[in-house]
Amino acid sequence: MNEKHGPDLMPTQTPVSLDQPSRPESSSVSDEIASNLVRFVDASATATLLFDRQQRVLYANRAAVALAKIVNAQDKDRILDFVHDWHPDLLPAEAMHACLKSGDWMGEVVLNVTPGSRANLLVQLSMLGRGHTWPCGLYVRDTTDDYTREAELHARNAELEITYAKIKGVQEQAVQSEKLASIGQLAAGVAHEINNPIGYINSNLSTLQQYVANFLTIVEICSDAIVRSGDPAAVSALEEARRRFDLDFLATDVGQLLTESREGIDRVCKIVQDLKEFSRGSHKEDWVKADIHKGLDSTLNIAWNELKYKSEVIKTFGDLPLVECLPSELNQVFLNILLNAGHAIKERGLITVSTGCSNGKIWIAIADDGEGIPEDVLPRIFEPFFTTKPVGSGTGLGLAISYGIVAKHHGTIEVTSVPGQGTLFRIELPTEQPSGLI
Repeated sequence: MNEKHGPDLMPTQTPVSLDQPSRPESSSVSDEIASNLVRFVDASATATLLFDRQQRVLYANRAAVALAKIVNAQDKDRILDFVHDWHPDLLPAEAMHACLKSGDWMGEVVLNVTPGSRANLLVQLSMLGRGHTWPCGLYVRDTTDDYTREAELHARNAELEITYAKIKGVQEQAVQSEKLASIGQLAAGVAHEINNPIGYINSNLSTLQQYVANFLTIVEICSDAIVRSGDPAAVSALEEARRRFDLDFLATDVGQLLTESREGIDRVCKIVQDLKEFSRGSHKEDWVKADIHKGLDSTLNIAWNELKYKSEVIKTFGDLPLVECLPSELNQVFLNILLNAGHAIKERGLITVSTGCSNGKIWIAIADDGEGIPEDVLPRIFEPFFTTKPVGSGTGLGLAISYGIVAKHHGTIEVTSVPGQGTLFRIELPTEQPSGLI
């Protein structure tokens, strides 16, 4: 490449001191300043061109020539007589117009260097003559590396944000899991404490039922004896007592009261047992062969208070083998999905729980006929902290934790939904966990 250099740069006026009157410099001093200025500009890392009205280059420093080699990588032997010889797009037309009008212009220029390769340049124009006249100075700084570094920083920052979000999500899930484990242990302790008084109340009711039956038998025997005695006063007193205390009604109703009380106690015992079963174990729970139907029943029992007022639950259970799993964690999955199903039903609806087995895997399907999930929301429901519930009504962790639990069991969880018609969650689990991966 031929380097083109115009005449030496000359100062446009004699330097002026602020505290001394201006005085002409000698020719030798002026030449020395001009020579030093040329050497300074030539040593600068900023590409500098000086050109006239026809855009003929009068001067170019070493950085400008080096820039020409970069932006003309495919034609390095080009003769650099005019500005457009550096690159046809180096000097935008609007830039020259603005510079002639105001005396200066600065902007960014992107040049296509090679196919797939671009150079980002910061370009400045300045009219150097008096009154914004010629010649014009062109200053160019290659910012390609700056853009590359900035793009790398943006990419790295995006990666860090994603990593931070993942770490935060894992941390929150760990905290939530610890909370669930603590709640499970607390529930198990409460269930154990309730179980003791319930046990002796149940036993006492059984005894009381027998005692009442004996008392009623004695009353009937005494009544028969009085009637057989033929004593009119005794018989009259007996009849008066029977009418006054409505003995016939009491004899019937007391048995029903005791029976209903026994049923209520049995119900409480079942709830306590289900609570103990639901909360059994913790994050240190061992993998065991468990009955999935038993887990579903106990979970439905726990969730029933949330579901009974606005939904009917229909169970369609198939024949399932025992499944190697962490029962309490799967119960948590069932509970999260059932509660979501209940929340999706606004007034009155139907929840179906079905199970089956095929190809060495069991499946659990939980469906509701509630409001459904919008199509744009559906792909995000398993994301940590994502929730469509009002602020303060949900953490957005229930389904995320459920997804993690199912994945831990080497299973899958899928969801299909039609807005206005309902939602179906389908879980598939292997009956046995892969060897060495538990």
